[in-house]
Amino acid sequence: MPESEVDPSSAALAPGTLQRLRDLRSRYPVARSAVLPALWVVQDELGYLPPWSEEVVAEELGLLPGDVAAVASFYSMYFSHQAGRHFVQVCQNVSCALRGADDLLAGLREWLQAGEGGASPDGAFTLEGTVECLGACGGGPMMQVDRYSYEDLNVDSAREILERIRGSAGGGAGA
Repeated sequence: MPESEVDPSSAALAPGTLQRLRDLRSRYPVARSAVLPALWVVQDELGYLPPWSEEVVAEELGLLPGDVAAVASFYSMYFSHQAGRHFVQVCQNVSCALRGADDLLAGLREWLQAGEGGASPDGAFTLEGTVECLGACGGGPMMQVDRYSYEDLNVDSAREILERIRGSAGGGAGA
């Protein structure tokens, strides 16, 4: 059965993750307000949000699956596929573009040997390069790795950051 057709009742999230979802629901007076943090909880466990996970979140929060899917697909911080251990996004909005985002993205594509949405050969990074504004218009060009933002980059400084992340013992982008 393809992943998109997985029955959410048979899909497995860790019991601790399910409990965290329930705890989130109880913290918000309106269930819809818990969608963003609930998606983070699931993505933290799985590394991305397969379609069945959005249905689990909807069920736990008492929402329609389409409502959760709409939120997950709107924000670039939620990933619908997992290829590498870390997601690298390069802002392509006008402020970053004017300050060299195209060169940064081209240099990272070459260095990571990864096309758009593709993983580096070692599986460390997935490169997402068509991300609109990541909210650092005064510090472009910028990239985001997992949840961490890095500003005023050039190809060399971005490579140094990614090498540090690749070599970190915990594997976290903030390392």
